[in-house]
Parts: sequence; structure tokens; C-alpha cells
Amino acid sequence: MVLRVDNYESSVFIVPNLLQNLLSYDVSILKASMNFFQKNNFSSLLPSLNSQVWILASGRFLSNVGTGFTLFYAPIFFVNQVGLSATAVGWALGSASISGVVGRILGGAFSDSQFWGRRRTLLLSAAIAAIACFVLAITPDFTTLVIGNLLLGLGQGLYWPATEAVVADVTSTDQRREAYAVTRLADNLGLGMGIVFGGVLIGTTGAYRALFILDGLSFLIFLAVVYFAIAETRPQENQTGAFAPGSWQIALSDRSLLVFAIVNIIFTTYIAQLHSTLPLYLKNFVPVGSGGQGFTETTISILFGWHMAMAIVTQLPVARALKRFTHPQALTISALMWTLGFFCIWITGTVASGQITWAILALSLLAIATVAYTPSASALITDLAPPAQIGIYFSINSLCWAGGYFIGPPLGGWALDQSAAIADSFWLGSALSVAIVVGILQYLRRLLGSREQERAGSSGGTRRTRKTRKTRKTRGTGE
Repeated sequence: MVLRVDNYESSVFIVPNLLQNLLSYDVSILKASMNFFQKNNFSSLLPSLNSQVWILASGRFLSNVGTGFTLFYAPIFFVNQVGLSATAVGWALGSASISGVVGRILGGAFSDSQFWGRRRTLLLSAAIAAIACFVLAITPDFTTLVIGNLLLGLGQGLYWPATEAVVADVTSTDQRREAYAVTRLADNLGLGMGIVFGGVLIGTTGAYRALFILDGLSFLIFLAVVYFAIAETRPQENQTGAFAPGSWQIALSDRSLLVFAIVNIIFTTYIAQLHSTLPLYLKNFVPVGSGGQGFTETTISILFGWHMAMAIVTQLPVARALKRFTHPQALTISALMWTLGFFCIWITGTVASGQITWAILALSLLAIATVAYTPSASALITDLAPPAQIGIYFSINSLCWAGGYFIGPPLGGWALDQSAAIADSFWLGSALSVAIVVGILQYLRRLLGSREQERAGSSGGTRRTRKTRKTRKTRGTGE
């Protein structure tokens, strides 16, 4: 396959001008937003967090703007412009999951190590991801596409344990749900803006390769933010090596963590269904109009735009409302929202009219379910982890996401390859499966309760022992 030089050259000329315009546009938006918040005293609505959280969130926002550029358009480009088959592109994009598993394991180990720490791991992940994007920008064939995706998966795998550990290091227990909500909000805002700007760029220029160049530049900007503004947050008492076997042994022998891992995989399977299975179901199985052809691509785009807007608007309020609940209780509330959302999808595909109303309601409920889940899950991992193994614990948490995305798309794809009755029933079955999640969460709640009692008893026993020794010493001196 010969590289299309005309597209590449146009991308080279377009990127600097577009980047300059986007940066000036972003600065103007930022200034206007700051003035608006100051005039209306909205700063009280934002949580009071360590400045490192806000700096990290700004870097994640910029990085996800770049990710949004390529999120939906990469398969279209490699099939329609590069000339690869859809199957080949699917395998190549999926190869990122393989290197992602390796990256997640290394990311947790590096984050806890004395040499690497959180900061160097983030710098390494950003550098690898930037290189991957530039490789994808010049991809002429299948082999190069696989290499680019393997690098991208490795960079993303290194990123997640380290970035979650940074937030845990600089926040207190009471702040963590809101802190993780802030970083997830930055992710969603960045993705949304990137998707919009990516669509504008493709619609006006058709320069697909410029999207990957911009994505690579966004990772370099994130690297600069980390290098100049993020300090190393790893606790000084943590002196473990990058591959200390004891660290993994502690994590894998933690019953509470392993029980939560089961729940976590199920939750991420639900999220994978939302991203991979639901759009195709709305297109091919929802009977709309006399022809029963399903929603149009434009309607589906608007529906998911609404879903993202709901996630952005409700992220902080939901996190703040759930502060009064324990982690298992907050996750149970999220599970109930998933039940209602899946049930509404089932109704969407089976009713004779009003499908759009039910679809809007379903995606609204699923947005709330998602924003209730992500901060609570990350905060729970932080509470479970010993300070010296927090990177390892987040590595296992990130591996659960890989597991959920490995299970979800094939499972949903199988259901959609069956009859309409089975495709419809798939969502009803998903709603009913939440009962299993709730049951496991109740067991987890009891485990965590026993864990707290053991800690309280241990600390109480230690205090009594010290007091007894002190009394004996005093009596001995008096005699």
C-alpha cells in the first residue's frame, strides 16, 4: 500500500494553523469561563482540593482533547483512506489491548518503585503514546498500524495506575470521590471537545492524518504539564522495587480486593456494552417509523451527545451526593441505575411508539450510573491499598477494565447476531444480572466491616499493651 503523500502534506500544513486556532479558542473560552465563575461566585460549587489535582485534571483534559480527535474516526480512516479491510483494522485496533495488559502491570509496579515513581511513569506513558500517534499518522499498511496500536496500548496501560495513584496521594479519604470526579470530568470534557473539533476538521479539510498528529501533540503537552507542574507524590516510606514479588502477593491475597475485582469486571462489561453494542442495537433493531429501520446515524450521534452532556453535568453533583454513603452503598446505587437504564433500553426496542423518549431516558440513567461508579470505585481501591502498594492495587483495578472490555464487545456482538427477540432480551437479561452485582456488593460490605473491626481491635489491643507496660514500669520504679 502506497502512502498518500497529498494527504500527508496537507496535514503538515494544516496542523500548525489549526493548533494555533484551537489554542487561541481554548484560551478565550478559559478566560470567559473564569470571568463568569468569578462574577457569579460559582467557585463555591467546586470542591476544595490540592492544587496538584487541578493541574493533573488540566493535563488530562488537554490529552483527552487529542484522544477525542481520533476516537471515532480512526476506523473510518484506515478502511476508507488507507485501504485496509474492516477485519484487519479491527484486529489491529484490538492489539492495543494486548500491550495494554503489559502496560497496566508495569504501570502499577513502576508507580510504586523507588526509581520510577508516579511522575516518571506518567512521563514515560506520555512519551510512548505520543510516538504511537505519530506512527499512526504515517501508517501506510497493516504492519505499521499494529505497531502504532501496540505502542498506544502500552502507553495507556502505563498511564492509568500512575494517574490514579497521584490523586490518591494528595487527597484525604473524604476528598477522594470528588477528586476522582474532577479528573473524570476533565476526561469527559476533553473527549467531547476533541470529538467536535475532529468532526469539524474532517468535514472541512478531510485531512485524517492531521488528527493523529494533533493527538500526538496533545500527549506532548500532557508530558510538559507533568514535567513542569506535577511533583513526585509517592510516599517516601515506600521503598519497594519495581518488581517486588511481595507487593503482588499482598494484593492478590487481599480478599476484599479480589471480591471487588469481580464486581469491577461486571461494571466495566456494562460500560463496554454502552460503547460497543448499544449504538449498533439502536441502529439495527429499534423499530422506528413504518419501515422499522432503526435510528439514523445523526439521531444516534445526538443521543450519545446527550449522554456525554449528562455525564459532564452530573459528575460533581453525584459525587458530592454520594459522600454520605459507604463505597459499597454508592456502588449499589450505581448498579440500580444500570438496572433502570438497561430496562429502558429493552423498552426502547419493544414499544410501538415513543422510542426516542425511552432512548433519552435510558442514556440519561446510564450516564448517572457511570458517574456514580467511577469515582467510588477508584476511592475504594485507595482505601483498600496499603500506602506502599497503591500502584499495584490500581494496576489490578485497571486490569479489570481490560477484562470487561474483553468480555463485553464479543458478548454483545453475539447477541446482535441472533434474532431480534434475543437481541431485545439481551438488555432485559443485563438488567436482571445486576442482582448478582448487588449480592456481591453486600458480601463486600460485610468483608469491609469485618476488616474495620479487625483494625480497630488491633489498634485497641496495641494501645492497651502499651498502657499495661507503662503501668508495670511505673510500679517497678515505685518499689
